[in-house]
Amino acid sequence: MLQKNTEHSSHPLLIGFAGAIAMAAAMGFGRFFYTPILPGMMGGIPLSAADAGFIAAGNFAGYLAGAILSAYGWAAGRERQVALGGLLATAILLAAMAATTSVFAFTVIRFLAGLASALAMIFTSSIVLPHAAGRDNVNVLHFGGVGAGIALSSALALTVNALAGDGSHGWRANWLAGAAIVAVISAVVARLLPQAASAAGSVVEPPLRWRLPLVLLTVSYGLFGFGYVITATFLVAIARMGEAGPVVEFLAWFLTGTAAAVSLLLWRPAVRRYRLGLAYVAALGLQAVGVLGSVLLPSTAGALAGGLLLGATFMVVTAYGLQIARSLSPDSPRRALAFMTAAFGTGQIIGPLVAGWVAERSGSFTLPTILAAAALVVCLLLALPVARARS
Repeated sequence: MLQKNTEHSSHPLLIGFAGAIAMAAAMGFGRFFYTPILPGMMGGIPLSAADAGFIAAGNFAGYLAGAILSAYGWAAGRERQVALGGLLATAILLAAMAATTSVFAFTVIRFLAGLASALAMIFTSSIVLPHAAGRDNVNVLHFGGVGAGIALSSALALTVNALAGDGSHGWRANWLAGAAIVAVISAVVARLLPQAASAAGSVVEPPLRWRLPLVLLTVSYGLFGFGYVITATFLVAIARMGEAGPVVEFLAWFLTGTAAAVSLLLWRPAVRRYRLGLAYVAALGLQAVGVLGSVLLPSTAGALAGGLLLGATFMVVTAYGLQIARSLSPDSPRRALAFMTAAFGTGQIIGPLVAGWVAERSGSFTLPTILAAAALVVCLLLALPVARARS
């Protein structure tokens, strides 16, 4: 599977497709498949809300570790092998989730899965994105794979749960089915993904200059990690607790994925008219509305609105925040991205821990979700001066 493949290197759209399905496997399944399976695990094992938050935090800690590890030069010349190895490890670790009921084991497995998904995502992107230069359709196709993977994982969870009947072991079958799909995707990517283009010698960047706009944006981005991840982790569990029904649970996460898949395309007119800064702020505001609506609206409407608005904004905020950071630090763009990623990753780790702990004591996910919405409002207020200055 890891052998060299350069046959398709002259076909950018084919490479973009390889990137899209790799992102679907690494992110849609490796990182986010936990969300639609979680209600079955909470009921079938059972897991408490605090347990669920701890396991989720382990995955995000692994993702942060993978992102930091990727910043060093150890993989130079081996980007393709590392990307495919990350995909294969993702399949194995998905299957491993079906082999235990230990919270500690789940957390270790999810940590390793976060590490594997980060390596697969980052090194696949390092191969695909050079082919997107001057071809925005390749860029949109590549990153749209995340949402497509989320939508596919939602459909898979609905199908497996329906076939499992009583649902007590459906969560195990879900993990195994997801592992099988990622294994197949890994084989397809191995056929289509070329070697990385040779890079020119890297330039050592100067230290970051921490001017106020970059400080405000970095804090905003860290709080965004906290604010989005609570709904992204517990949305289907919230729908299950509200007795919205399996179809609504499926549709909520399916809408998240389909909206995410096309979100960067749909937000283009806003960027052209209002520029990146105000589009970033608008997406944060819309996301806060969706997060709050997921628990304050009736269960069906809340799950669907929350899923739709989450999907329509989280990829947008992620991408635009990083682009603004690069423009604020033109002499040290990689360092800026590293600090932004670290802030975001820290927020992602803290979010599920706080949500699980608060939900355990309050008896529902309403209070932690309101805290998440409040964090997103603070994100917006912190970013607003940056957005106004850049407009």
